[in-house]
Amino acid sequence: MVSQEQRRRQLAREKFLRQQQRRTSARRRARMRNSVIASVLGVIVIGSVALYTTGVLKNNDDKANASSETTPSASASPSKAPDPCAKPAAGSVKKLSWKKEPAMSIDTSAGYTMKLATTCGDIGIALKTSAAPHTVNSFDFLAGKGFFDHTKCHRLTTNGIYVLQCGDPTGTGSGGPGYTIPDENLKDKSLKGGVYPAGTVAMANTGQKHTGGSQFFLVYQDSQLPPSYTPFGTIDAAGMKVLKKIAAAGESTGQGDGAPNATVVINKATVTKS
Repeated sequence: MVSQEQRRRQLAREKFLRQQQRRTSARRRARMRNSVIASVLGVIVIGSVALYTTGVLKNNDDKANASSETTPSASASPSKAPDPCAKPAAGSVKKLSWKKEPAMSIDTSAGYTMKLATTCGDIGIALKTSAAPHTVNSFDFLAGKGFFDHTKCHRLTTNGIYVLQCGDPTGTGSGGPGYTIPDENLKDKSLKGGVYPAGTVAMANTGQKHTGGSQFFLVYQDSQLPPSYTPFGTIDAAGMKVLKKIAAAGESTGQGDGAPNATVVINKATVTKS
């Protein structure tokens, strides 16, 4: 007989997959819409110079890999705990996009760490360079370009799966760097029994293979998920305290999946070779 806890987890996973499918469909519609708009603009501006920049649609929340999503609204406004975080640093998100994955520039035999200096405290991450070289190389590239600076962590899940999702410059769950990277390290020894353990940092995706971009999620409590999300880092003890503080403040819908109530902004992301 399936226990209530097992059934609850099953429903949470199924909900997550449905959300991924909706996001994938939304991205496809957006791409078609942008193509039509670009064509119309081309006709209108004959004889003149027109620039039309489309935002990159990618890497949505893959459930816990979770990127943000359209969440059901609560029937009553949930009460919010005090915001435990500071005001964001001055500055704005850079609008950057590239057509292809950056060339490999890291030393795959060396160790790398990433520091997320957030409004809620610093989160240190030991990166799994040799196991996920494409992913670490991409983060090294994006951090060096300031891609993550001033971006919001847009999604917090507190039921079924327990993650904070970040890395979307649009803050909507549909943004990315314009390119995708391959899945890696899906047989990591830390993934046992279909569980991403607390302290794991993994890539979000669209639910399809090799669709990771810039969105990633930080696991603050063991979360049962299929091994489809590249695990590429481990959070340090101080970072886990920061995540617990963010989680304790709850999310906006009161139903376990929404924007964090805490003002979680990455003021600065840096990747350093050990």
